[in-house]
Amino acid sequence: MSEIRAATVLPARRTPVTLRTSDGLRLIGELAAPPHAAPVATLVCLHPLPTHGGMMDSHILRKASYRLPALAGLAVLRFNTRGTSSEQGTSEGAFGGGEDERHDVAAAVDYAVAAGLPRLWLVGWSFGTELALKWGDLPAVEGAILLSPPLRRATDADLDRWAASGKPLTALVPELDDYLRPDEARQRFARVPKAHVTGVDGAKHLWVGEPYVRIVLNEIVRAVNPGAAPLPTEWEG
Repeated sequence: MSEIRAATVLPARRTPVTLRTSDGLRLIGELAAPPHAAPVATLVCLHPLPTHGGMMDSHILRKASYRLPALAGLAVLRFNTRGTSSEQGTSEGAFGGGEDERHDVAAAVDYAVAAGLPRLWLVGWSFGTELALKWGDLPAVEGAILLSPPLRRATDADLDRWAASGKPLTALVPELDDYLRPDEARQRFARVPKAHVTGVDGAKHLWVGEPYVRIVLNEIVRAVNPGAAPLPTEWEG
């Protein structure tokens, strides 16, 4: 047995993917699937703000793809929104301020549906939560997990639409967030009956540090595949 550390990469079937948007762009992505079985559910990851360094390789999303296929039986689909670059490559197009990215969210969900991936959940982080709330209430999506939601671009009207859908929202809100802290988040999300807000003591917007990564990944798994939580901290292999 070996301890799972910050840089640990567990086995998965990793496939580069190209998403095609309805307005004609090609987006760079990767699908990580469980190594020896079909996934029980699928995470469609929406990254932080690309104009401030956000990308598909932002650390929480990267570590989700490194660990959750093996530990929780989840498929993890990550991609760079339009105009975004990472080590995986650069997606076509230019940053759309959260509006044109509606096509990117739809392209990722369409890809997952066409690939036969089961039980789609959105995982948005910061800017990615805005995309999830504004554009992610699609028929194939079961719910969304929101990491550090700023609730700036997303409005009460977007929350009301999620409320009407009956789909669950899980919001993880850092105690020391720069934009939205737990008490205010509980007030804002109160209009969504199936929203669950969890404040995380000591955490900041970027979730830096392995203890916070483990909290986030465990909460994702509790929402999507609760039988796999809590995640092990050691790996035999």
